[in-house]
Amino acid sequence: MMQITDSHNQKHSLFNAMNRFIAAVNNMDQTVMVPSLLRDVPLEDAKNEVRSPMMASSTTAADSYYSGRDMYGYYVLLKSIRNDIEWGVLQGEDRKKEKLSPVVDITRREDGDGDEDLEKQFHYHLSGLHTVLAKLTRKANILTNRYKQELGFGSWGI
Repeated sequence: MMQITDSHNQKHSLFNAMNRFIAAVNNMDQTVMVPSLLRDVPLEDAKNEVRSPMMASSTTAADSYYSGRDMYGYYVLLKSIRNDIEWGVLQGEDRKKEKLSPVVDITRREDGDGDEDLEKQFHYHLSGLHTVLAKLTRKANILTNRYKQELGFGSWGI
């Protein structure tokens, strides 16, 4: 597994959060040799699942949607998100535009009245992105460890 050393000042940078996520997904991808073995296997055992108090208070509809996912679903999701980070989401958006008839591009819409809150919006979304990347990194690490455990190689790399 690729180790990334974080200096004290850069520990919470977006760049390092993305690198930690990409490294965790790369490690998962290198460990999982037969992705089809992940089908119908829950990511976390219900009895062994430990939730932090912060996560327990933030239960949403999205959490309940993702709780029904098996390890294979997470595997595909995590790899897809990694590809979007590495290659950009425009590549996928361009493919969608080719398939659809003319669509209004809402990303180019100009909002003149929201300019004064741009810094506030940036910090809000940056904080959210850090939270999501931390959760996804955790899921990638859990999936990798569960895969090893399911194959009986729980002590690999530990």
